[in-house]
Amino acid sequence: MNKPLAERIRPKTLEEYLSQDHLVGDQGSLTQQIKRGIIPSLILWGPPGVGKTTLANIIATTSERPFYTLSAINSGVKDVREVIEKAKKSGGLFTTKNPILFIDEIHRFSKSQQDSLLGAVEKGWITLIGATTENPSFEVIPALLSRCQVYTLKAFGKTELEALLHRAMHEDELLQSKNIVLSETDALLRLSGGDARKLLNIFELIVSSQDQDPITITNDLVTKLVQQNTVRYDKTGEQHYDIISAFIKSIRGSDPNGAVYWLARMIEGGEDLKFIARRMIIAASEDIGNANPTALVMANTTFQSVTIIGYPEARIILSQCAVYLATSAKSNASYAAINTAQQLVKQTGDLSVPLHLRNAPTKLMKELGYGEDYKYAHNHDHNFVTQEFLPDEIKETILYDPGDNQREQALRIFLKSRWKDKYNY
Repeated sequence: MNKPLAERIRPKTLEEYLSQDHLVGDQGSLTQQIKRGIIPSLILWGPPGVGKTTLANIIATTSERPFYTLSAINSGVKDVREVIEKAKKSGGLFTTKNPILFIDEIHRFSKSQQDSLLGAVEKGWITLIGATTENPSFEVIPALLSRCQVYTLKAFGKTELEALLHRAMHEDELLQSKNIVLSETDALLRLSGGDARKLLNIFELIVSSQDQDPITITNDLVTKLVQQNTVRYDKTGEQHYDIISAFIKSIRGSDPNGAVYWLARMIEGGEDLKFIARRMIIAASEDIGNANPTALVMANTTFQSVTIIGYPEARIILSQCAVYLATSAKSNASYAAINTAQQLVKQTGDLSVPLHLRNAPTKLMKELGYGEDYKYAHNHDHNFVTQEFLPDEIKETILYDPGDNQREQALRIFLKSRWKDKYNY
């Protein structure tokens, strides 16, 4: 009974698995493959504590395959090769029961470590399942990524996390023996950051620290006890996402002092400098955007520079960029525009491309009207002519609304000069 609560109530079947219906629900993209035992090599990408490891275990159990696991934090090429040799002896080519090799935090594997997997995956000695919290496009080498399917796991919402707490109270033997009243959950959910494992760890900490009957869980109790048990920065999990969140929010809030402080916390904690630099690239576009397009250039240059320089000098470059981003004009107009556009696409479906905008590479397509009535902008004054570029069903929709800053006010004037009827505010 020394196992953590998260381990004690870990789901063992698809029926027990919480959320991720788009992958393992009745119509999920992985459901039938798992039930038939036809499992491709795959990468599970999602935030911490959403069930990547659990899903890998369920896949192995359901498909009745040998299961090997490695952690990228403490495994090298030698460990990979030893596991592959074991897998070759228990499975192999021309069998549907080839072993599964699960690699947690595969984004932490170096290029040479990832290279060592290629042959085994390609020859079918193993089915690789990698778990990562980072974008596989950045962290998994192209040769390996091309041999794997990528599946995205979604963060848990309030409903799923509260359901998890109730499951723990009713299914875990230790918690069943206690009279627990879950009066308030906001603090638990907030402090967990959507990480189910962290949520259960905090919940178990609270319950085990109380002697009264009943044990009433309130926001005040949770906040008080968790603050007393705050751990040092852990780049592999716990405070990893809290600190980077504080860093980005300091940049967004135009506070260079906060930005540099949280940057220092990450540097002193040994955080991956590329992780920090990537987040600044995102912030440069999401929070600054066209208010200062140079911010994206600066952030991208920082990423390239720190990759070459490395610690300790890279801290200077990271600090320069963090201060620059924090003191830059801010706009999320482009970020808001793509969010609105994607939502519109989901609501309206696959609307037809207007005929005048279609490509007309063949005689038949030209006869059908493809490209007809298209107005070539460069044949008109100021390289502009009024015409509609959206499907008829959503014509004249405005998705980009320039922000309230000097540079985007100039963009607003430009748009009003061209699209008088559309940008008439």
